[in-house]
Amino acid sequence: MRIIGLTIAALALSGCMQDMGASGDALARHAAKGVVNNVVASKFPGVDATPVTDCIIDNASGAEIVTIAEAAVVGTSQQTTDLVVAIASRPETQRCAASSYLGIAL
Repeated sequence: MRIIGLTIAALALSGCMQDMGASGDALARHAAKGVVNNVVASKFPGVDATPVTDCIIDNASGAEIVTIAEAAVVGTSQQTTDLVVAIASRPETQRCAASSYLGIAL
């Protein structure tokens, strides 16, 4: 029963975020950042997760951000982790992270 409740909450949350325009986008990004930060910290130990997290969020599509943000409500699944790692593997995300660490534009 709890899983059904969490699923309904996640669906409602994703619908609300999409309907709220800029406010919904900001809410989704904030929720997604927490999830991404945890995934980065667990998958890439020893790496400062903050700049990598920002780059992942900045290079994710709106739908990907909503999907990741839903994990803040229902919990992180393997699919969520795989999505975060896939976004982190994109060339633009890697350039962003490298630039953040080196302090220069690449």
